[in-house]
Amino acid sequence: MAQEEQRRLKEACENLIPWKKWGPYLSERQWGTVREDYSENGNAWDYFTHDQARSRAYRWGEDGLAGVCDDHQVLCFALAMWNGNDPILKERLFGLTNSEGNHGEDVKEYYFYLDSTPTHSYMKYLYKYPQAAYPYDDLVQTNRKRGRGEPEYELLDTGVFDKDKYFDVLAEFAKGGAEDLAIKISVSNRGPEAATLHLLPTLWFRNTWMWSDPGSKPILKGVQRNGFSAISAHHTDPIFQESLADYSLYCEGDAPLLFTENESNNERLFGTKNSSPYVKDAFHNFLIHGQKDAVNPAMTGTKAAPHYVLSIGAGETKVVRLRLARAVPEKEARPFAHFDDVFAQRLKEADEFYNSVTPEAVRADPDRALVLRQALAGMLWSKQYFYYDLNVWLREHKVEPTSAPEVRDKVRNGEWFHMYNNDIISMPDKWEYPWYAAWDLAFHMLAFQAVDPDFAKSQLMLILRNDYQHPNGQIPAYEWNFGDTNPPVHAYATMQIYMSDKERNNGEGDLQFLTYAFSKLLVNFTWWLNRKDRNGNNLFEGGFLGLDNIGVFDRSAPLPGGGHLEQADGTAWMVFFSQQMLRISIELALHYPVFEEFAIKFFEHTMWIAGAMDRMGKAQDTMWNEEDGFFYDVLRMPNGDAFQMKVRSMVGLLPLTAVSIFEEDIMEKLPTFARHAKNFLMRHPELETNLHMPGTPGLAGRRLLSTVNEDKLRRILTKMLDDKEFFGPHGIRALSLYHREHPFEFEILGQKSQVSYLPGDSDSGMFGGNSNWRGPVWMPVNMLLYTSLMRLGAYYGDTFKIECPTGSGNSMNLFEVAKMLGERLIGTFVKDSSGRRPVYGTIEKFQTDPHWRDNVLFFEYFHGDTGAGVGASHQTGWTGCIARVIQANGAYQEKDLRERDVERRAIRLGQGQTAVETSTAALAK
Repeated sequence: MAQEEQRRLKEACENLIPWKKWGPYLSERQWGTVREDYSENGNAWDYFTHDQARSRAYRWGEDGLAGVCDDHQVLCFALAMWNGNDPILKERLFGLTNSEGNHGEDVKEYYFYLDSTPTHSYMKYLYKYPQAAYPYDDLVQTNRKRGRGEPEYELLDTGVFDKDKYFDVLAEFAKGGAEDLAIKISVSNRGPEAATLHLLPTLWFRNTWMWSDPGSKPILKGVQRNGFSAISAHHTDPIFQESLADYSLYCEGDAPLLFTENESNNERLFGTKNSSPYVKDAFHNFLIHGQKDAVNPAMTGTKAAPHYVLSIGAGETKVVRLRLARAVPEKEARPFAHFDDVFAQRLKEADEFYNSVTPEAVRADPDRALVLRQALAGMLWSKQYFYYDLNVWLREHKVEPTSAPEVRDKVRNGEWFHMYNNDIISMPDKWEYPWYAAWDLAFHMLAFQAVDPDFAKSQLMLILRNDYQHPNGQIPAYEWNFGDTNPPVHAYATMQIYMSDKERNNGEGDLQFLTYAFSKLLVNFTWWLNRKDRNGNNLFEGGFLGLDNIGVFDRSAPLPGGGHLEQADGTAWMVFFSQQMLRISIELALHYPVFEEFAIKFFEHTMWIAGAMDRMGKAQDTMWNEEDGFFYDVLRMPNGDAFQMKVRSMVGLLPLTAVSIFEEDIMEKLPTFARHAKNFLMRHPELETNLHMPGTPGLAGRRLLSTVNEDKLRRILTKMLDDKEFFGPHGIRALSLYHREHPFEFEILGQKSQVSYLPGDSDSGMFGGNSNWRGPVWMPVNMLLYTSLMRLGAYYGDTFKIECPTGSGNSMNLFEVAKMLGERLIGTFVKDSSGRRPVYGTIEKFQTDPHWRDNVLFFEYFHGDTGAGVGASHQTGWTGCIARVIQANGAYQEKDLRERDVERRAIRLGQGQTAVETSTAALAK
C-alpha cells in the first residue's frame, strides 16, 4: 500500500491535486536584495534597509517569519510578535549587512527548520524570541568595531537570553486538504517569571496593484462569529482570481482583528503624503507607539491580523489555532472541529515517510536519524517564490535592449533582458542568499532526489529553460551577477538524478528529461569552449568559480602584469563536465542511435582536456607538478613566462572528481563509438600517456576513464588523506594544513601576496562577504570527492589499497576510505561521545540546553580543525548534501546485505548507476 505522502506526491506530479500550491515559499529577507535595488550606485544593502522594510512595500516579493504563501505569492501568511519591550514589531528576521558585519552579512536570530514533508502537508518551524528589548544597535555597533581577526558578536553574546528569558515560538502547519492549512502556534515561556507576548498571525496580499496600470486592488475583510473570527481574502484582478480562489483565515477565540494596507508609509520614508492613512507599518505604530487610529476601524484592507495577547507563566505553553482554507466564513460553523485529528494524522504520515527514506542502520541511531530529517527539512523549507522580470527591471533602470554597451555595463545584469523568473526555486539560504545560484542548485537537487525526485528534475530543467539560460548558452550564476561563472556541475546532477530515478522505476529512466537536459547542456558546453579557453589549448579559466578567496589574488579581476591564469580547477571542472556529457550521450545512444555521434564527440573532448592538464614530459608550465605529486594553477605572463602557483588547495584535488565507470558490454552495444574511440587514440597516443584509460578491465570487468592514472591517484590521495594536510577531523579541508607553517608567498610587479591556512573565518576581504576557502571544510566539494572515491572503489576493489589516514599503517580500499570520509563529515553534526555536537563549537547554550541542543543548523562551511559552523547559518542548500552521505553510509553499514550487494550499493550511491547487472562470479573476481 502506497504511503499517503507518496500518494500526494504522485497526485501533485500528475496535476491531479495541487498539494504543493501552498508551501514555505516566503523569503526570510526581501530587503537588501538586487531585485529591490533602484539605486544609482547598485548598493542594494543600503538602498532598501531593514529599518525601511516594515514601512516600505516591496516590488518583487515578500518576506516573513515562518511564512507560507501560494505558489505565485499572491496571498501570504507569517507571524508577527511583540514582547512589550522591542523598539520594532518583530515581523521579519534581523541581520547585519555586508558592510556592517566584521565577517560580512550575517543573520542575528535563532530559528530552526525542524520538519517538512515534500508536499508540505506537515511543517514545523521554531523561532526563539527574547523577552527583553532586541539589541539592534548593540549588534550593529559592536560588530562594526571588530576587525576580521576577531570573532563575530552574536545575539547570545549580548546577554539577551540570560536566565532563559525568552519565548519559544513553534509554528506548525498541517494540510487537511491541498488548499486547507491548519496552523498551530505554540508559545512557551522558558523564563523564570510570567511574561506577555503580543502575537499577530498576519495575512496579506503581495502588492501587485501599485506596479500595474491600472492596478486592481484586492481586499481583506473581517468577520466576527461566535467563538472565532475570520479574515476573508478576495482578489479583484482576473489574473489572480484564476490562480487563487477566495480564502479565509479562521482565528480561534475572541482576539480583535487589525486591518491596514500593504502600501508604503511615504511620509515616514520620504517625507511625502500617503495615499491612505493606513499603511504597511500600521501594526507597529498601533502596538508600540499606541496610535489607535493607525488601523482601519472598517476592518478592511490588504494586510490583516488577529491580535492575541498571551500572558504566559514560567515554563507554561499556550497554543493559538488558526485555519487558512478555501471556505466561506458565513457557511462555516465549526472551523476547528477536526483540527487536532488533522495534525495527528499528518505527523504520523510524516514519520512514515521519513522512515521509508532512512536506512535501517540510521533508524537504529535516533540522533543520526534526527540530523538526516532536519537536513532534509531545511532543504524543503528553503524553497522560495522568486519573481524577477529583467526586461521590466532593466527598463525601470533606464536601460533598453538597444542601449549602448557602456550604458548596459553600468547596470547590474544589463545583458540579461531575456530573463523572466516566476517560479518556486530552491534557495541556498533564504536570509543570507535569498536568490538561486547555479551550482548551489545542482547540489541541492542531489539531496532533494531522496524525497522528491520530480521536484529535483523540474529544478534542473528550470535553470535550462529559455527564460533562464542566456541565448549564448551561459547558465545564470546568481542574482548579483548572472554573467559570472559557477562551476559546471549541472550535467553531473542531471545524470545522478536520472540514474536514481531509473532505479526507482525498475530500470525505466526518464529519457524525456535526460534528452531535454542534454540538448540545453550541449549549448552550455559550447559556451564554455568559446568563452573560457583563451588560447584554444583546452586549458580553462573561469574566474573565482565559486571558490572565493582561495587564491593569491582575486581570480575574477584582471591579474597582475596583464597575465592570465590557467586554472587547475577550471580545467578539472571541464573534464568533469565533458565526462558527464559522455555518460549522458552513451545512455541516450543505447536508446537512440543518433546520440552515438555525441558520445564520440564527448569522448574526444574529455581526452583533449584531460590530456592538456599534464602534457608529455616534465615541463614546469603544466598544471601537474611531478615533484610534488599535485595539480596547481599556472600563471602565464604576456612575455611567455609561466609560473605554477604552488598552493595546495581544493584546486588541485578537483581532478580526482573526473572519474567515469563504464560496464564492460558498452563497447559491444555501441560498436561505432568503440571503433572511433580506438582510432582516435591511435592518432593521438600522447593524450592517454598520463590518464587512466578504459582499456584495462577492473572489478567485474568494469572500465575506468579518469584524469589521474593509478600512480597520480596514489600520490594525490597520500596528501588528501594526510591529517597534517587535507584530511581534517570533519572532512577534507579546502586548503592544506601544510600552509599554516609554510604560507605560499608570491610577488609580481612589486605586489606581494600570501596564502596561509585559516581554519575558520577569512582574514581577507579580497572577494568581500564572509566566504573563505583557505582551510574550512565545504560540503559540496566533499560530496564530490566522497562519490568519486565510491566510483573508484567500484573499479579497483581490493586491488588498490592505501593508508588512511596517511602514515597510520591502516590500509583500506577506496570504499572504506569513502566511508571514513563520510563518517568524519557526519560527525560534524551528530553528538560525540561526550554528548556535544562539533558544529556548535564552544557555544554552551547549544551544547547543553535541552531546548537548544537538538535543533541542528547547517552552516555554509565548517572550521577545518574543530568542525564548528561558520558563515551562513541556514545554508542547508548544499550542506543538505549531508543527508545523502548519511543515507549512503547507513546503507553501506546494513549487516544483512551480502558482500556483492554492498558492492552494488556502493556503485549506486557513488555513480548513480543502479541498473548494473553483474553475476556473483563476476563480482568474485
